[in-house]
Amino acid sequence: MRTSDLSKRISHRLIEDIANGTLACGEHIAAQQIADRYDVSRTPVREALEALERDGLLVRRVNRGYFVPDTLPGHLSDLLEDHAAGGADDYQRMAEDWLTDLLPVEVTEQALRDRYGWTKAKVVELLTRAAREGWAERKTGYGWRFLPVAKTPEAFDKIYRFRLAIEPVAMLEPTFRLDRKVLGEQRRIQEGMLDMDHARVPPESLLANGALFHEELIRLSGNPFFLMALQRVNQMRRLMEYRAKINVDRLVEQCTEHLEILTLLERGEVADASYRMRQHLSGALKRKSPLAWNWAEAQGDVTRAGAD
Repeated sequence: MRTSDLSKRISHRLIEDIANGTLACGEHIAAQQIADRYDVSRTPVREALEALERDGLLVRRVNRGYFVPDTLPGHLSDLLEDHAAGGADDYQRMAEDWLTDLLPVEVTEQALRDRYGWTKAKVVELLTRAAREGWAERKTGYGWRFLPVAKTPEAFDKIYRFRLAIEPVAMLEPTFRLDRKVLGEQRRIQEGMLDMDHARVPPESLLANGALFHEELIRLSGNPFFLMALQRVNQMRRLMEYRAKINVDRLVEQCTEHLEILTLLERGEVADASYRMRQHLSGALKRKSPLAWNWAEAQGDVTRAGAD
């Protein structure tokens, strides 16, 4: 991927993180911090930071670096739309074709070039992104393979039953350790989601914050295999849920439940937090069960998504 293309994608992710409250007003933005978070090098991050300063979304202070403004600019929504239009459509088109079985499991770069009229660089860029987000891999020798994702109601059901099996139990691990900094950061994000204007924030950002909450808590178990497993299933369901329209009432309910879990952990009531997590996931399972909603709806305009 060319550096300029990568820096544009980093800019878009930064705008989303600012819009959804992951990066708070007044927060210092260090190039290495962003490079680590997005798993990229520092060069495209610096380009992205410079571009966002020109757009007025970051301020640069002498000898101190970049900061999110204390007051977000009024044209934030326009910036989101402008950046989203710069290449995401092609990625979503390929993802949509995979989700609706219009693409075979195994493809070649040339086949995708012929199908979509893309350049070789564009195909490699999009496949590399798909691989990074967990739904494609390069075959040994030649070609690419698309991986199973949560494309059916049965898959969603199994994913949430799996999460019920690991997330509450992870809190009861002997290696589970409370981290006040992590809990405080998650509280800030969840409270910010309750206060924000949901209409101006992309659904994928809200969904990503929900996934982050669960991943950060399971990380506290001290068992990396719990975290790896949860991250994997979150990747598998992400494509399908990113197609959804956010149900604001459900989002508020889920954020409120997240805050209840955080309160229990902050009090040191870990066993109660584990039980509350089980209740929380059980409720999500009932809402997302194949019996609870029409899968045909998901193939068009999903309206039942929350933040988990």
